[in-house]
Amino acid sequence: QVQLVESGGGLVQAGGSLRLSCALSGRTASPYAMAWFRQAPGKEREFVARITSGGSSRDYADSVKGRFTISRDGAENTVYLQMNSLKPEDTAVYYCAARPPTPIPTLSIRQVSVYDHWGQGTQVTVSS
Repeated sequence: QVQLVESGGGLVQAGGSLRLSCALSGRTASPYAMAWFRQAPGKEREFVARITSGGSSRDYADSVKGRFTISRDGAENTVYLQMNSLKPEDTAVYYCAARPPTPIPTLSIRQVSVYDHWGQGTQVTVSS
């Protein structure tokens, strides 16, 4: 059974940095494609960043481009989100997501529905 466990959230001042980690446990036939989403109070869950199973391709939401970096630990199903220049509007619960590396339409990779597995979430709070 696949499980995702996030860590690294916390409270930080605006302009600061945090690094989130997500470890996938359970046996998989091959590395999974993984992503980060976030959900602020009263808002829908939104896409933040994603990385392919091999790590060769990455994609970011416009709101975090240039400030956040997604990476993964080689062939391990472990993904990181380095968040720099944090803003109060980045405050949210951050969720790690994963799916098997099956081809899907490019327009779908940012959709919540295409990810099969989710972590429990980690709170990130940015104070002004």
